[in-house]
Amino acid sequence: MTAGDLKLSLYHAAPYPLKCLAASAHGLRLRRWRYDASTDERVDRALERERWSAERWRAWRDERLAALLQRAATRVPHYRRLVRADGAGDRFSFDSTRLGDWPLLEKESLRAAPHELLADDVDPRRLYPEHSSGSTGTPVRLWWSHDTVRAWYAYFEARCRLWYGVSRHDRWAILGGQLVAAQARDWPPFWVWSAPLRQLYLSTVHLAPRHGADYLEALFAHEVRHLYGYPSALHALALAVADGVRDPHALGLEVIVTNAEPLYAHQRRDIESVFGCPVRETYGMAELVAAASECAHGRLHLWPEVGLVEQRDDGELVGTGLLNTDQPLIRYRVGDRGRLAPPGTACPCGRSLPILEQVEGRVDDVVVTPDGRRVGRLDPALKGDLPVRAVQIVQEALDRLVVRVVPASGWDAAAERALVDSLRRRLGAEMVIEVEEHAALERGPAGKLRAVVSRLPEDAR
Repeated sequence: MTAGDLKLSLYHAAPYPLKCLAASAHGLRLRRWRYDASTDERVDRALERERWSAERWRAWRDERLAALLQRAATRVPHYRRLVRADGAGDRFSFDSTRLGDWPLLEKESLRAAPHELLADDVDPRRLYPEHSSGSTGTPVRLWWSHDTVRAWYAYFEARCRLWYGVSRHDRWAILGGQLVAAQARDWPPFWVWSAPLRQLYLSTVHLAPRHGADYLEALFAHEVRHLYGYPSALHALALAVADGVRDPHALGLEVIVTNAEPLYAHQRRDIESVFGCPVRETYGMAELVAAASECAHGRLHLWPEVGLVEQRDDGELVGTGLLNTDQPLIRYRVGDRGRLAPPGTACPCGRSLPILEQVEGRVDDVVVTPDGRRVGRLDPALKGDLPVRAVQIVQEALDRLVVRVVPASGWDAAAERALVDSLRRRLGAEMVIEVEEHAALERGPAGKLRAVVSRLPEDAR
């Protein structure tokens, strides 16, 4: 048993007040890393930049990018090996103004040798260790400096809270992937309170319909003003509390903010209906190469200070981080597909931040058909008005899918046929489609729910 496993076992064995004490001690450490006397000024500057002209943004970005590329070429081992002044061999000639000359950075390269992407003039022991969740179950190791952490949380405060009328001083709740209660536990509490962060951390692992009333009672008891979490978990929560004794509208939530997964139209509709407040989508990742948040007019605005985003011809998004200069990630393949609005596209909100028109989901959240098509965005076929709580596709072979369904009230043979027919219209008659009913769907290590699980060989995906 590792030291981390031992700590987690002791935590799970502790009575609830001691769990909250432990969570608050951790929260105090996080608060000291995230916020200081400079936070309010950082927030004000972030809000002020949202009204900059395109020319001012371009000049700011070009200056930041040139400095970042220069630092990467001279101080970061991974990039130093790739760069030669004469461009000889398979290396490229360094020019701080030509981002397109730099090779794409694969996630596996970062996962395999994270230290090689760390600048050689920093000490990782003095940096904040962060991890991406890793859709494959293998996280990516990252490091953030004090300044990077505080800058990021200032942008988060400005554009994931203040845009929506709340702040870090308000009581809030998050549905996340941490095991705040032992996985085998079948009685509440399935949450823990961190006083320094004013945060109620809710488990996604225990979010079953039979516990909906318990979760709702916890939100009332802690007087939560805004809620943050994965769309699939928030949707499951909304369905679980919809028919309870207490009215979720009475919570008086100001906003619900989603992260880490695409937000689908049916999820937004159901969550807003149950809780009676707006749902706002965000986009981002721990690698800090891109971030975006949704304004009141429904547009996802990119945060230029965090990263520069490119859209490849196939819709794949590639990001270059401008915030973390100690572990610079240049032209990093984030693994998502999306669509950028044309430069200069105006938004009624008046902000000049670039617009991310659509996040289509993970590059690997696709089904490959027998005739060679790669089909994504299957959520309209999977949900629509079907009586289901959650759905996941498992592709077992090129011509065979297993659709895992968590049924809701009204699920019957006719609903199953409608789901299969809807998928066949998109995937073709050759696809064999089997439906399995489940009480719940297994989430990944970070509590996220994969839309598509592919069993195909790598070269067939």
